Amino acid sequence: MKALLSIDYTYDFVATDGKLTTAKPGQAIEQSLTLLTEQFIQAGDFVVFAIDAHHQHDVYHPENKLFPAHNLIGTSGRSLYGQLANIYEQHQNKETVYWLDKRHYSAFSGTDLDIRLRERQITEIHLTGVCTDICVLHTAVDAYNLGYQIVVHKNAVASFDPVGHEWALNHFKNTLGATVID
Repeated sequence: MKALLSIDYTYDFVATDGKLTTAKPGQAIEQSLTLLTEQFIQAGDFVVFAIDAHHQHDVYHPENKLFPAHNLIGTSGRSLYGQLANIYEQHQNKETVYWLDKRHYSAFSGTDLDIRLRERQITEIHLTGVCTDICVLHTAVDAYNLGYQIVVHKNAVASFDPVGHEWALNHFKNTLGATVID
């Protein structure tokens, strides 16, 4: 069984004026990412929208020292970007579509993702979204450590750091044993 994880494809991470945007690289993957999402939903596979959820004045969160405030709860910055928003709205009530608020880079850290995947007997996860070298990478590392087979869709991940993006793609393949699909 397989699942698709759509990571942080939100206004703040993708829109030109987003708070921590990938801008053009993030926008360039929209068609591939939305097509994959639709395919997984239509096939009845489990689709997880793993989305950062931050509080404006959380002085304890380490990201606040590293990045500008982004994906703040209650703001439009947390809205899914572009066509992905329409896809989620259309299918959000399906049993196979799940919205997951996450506080850390990894979609597994402090969430019930592993439990939800295991109860569905999912062994293979497909990763899409942003940022390749941050949230997608940390999710992949945790998935590897938990024993999942990992598939990364190269045309459906992006970063604001081109060097980090390429490094992460190599790391997925050469260190985590992931399948990287063009």
